[in-house]
Amino acid sequence: MTRVKPRARDGEASEPARLRPRLRVVRGGEVLLGPGMAQLLSALRRTGSLRLAAAEMGMSYMHAWGLVRTMNRGFGEPLVTLERGGAAHGGARLTERGAEVLSLYREMEAAARRAAQGPWRRLRRLLS
Repeated sequence: MTRVKPRARDGEASEPARLRPRLRVVRGGEVLLGPGMAQLLSALRRTGSLRLAAAEMGMSYMHAWGLVRTMNRGFGEPLVTLERGGAAHGGARLTERGAEVLSLYREMEAAARRAAQGPWRRLRRLLS
């Protein structure tokens, strides 16, 4: 049986709609952890470099540095340790607390997706 792709209308994508729950940890109007920050933590763990992680995400180094500073300030212990450049070009490392926070955030995302599945199935049927 051949699966037919939905036909796109003018300006619409031809792929099916998806549900993307977005969780944020907020204190006093300041986001301490959210989807982009979690993505940055994952990229830092993978690359070992704030510069490379920022470039991978298409953000400036200074913006990424500000996000790390916000996360480090918002939690009881730093999530990321940064080493200055020089001959070794510095680096960034996710701390044990950072790995724990990232794991818990991913767990909460998965739980949110599971919790929304029933209503999402019903809502998806109403989409054009």
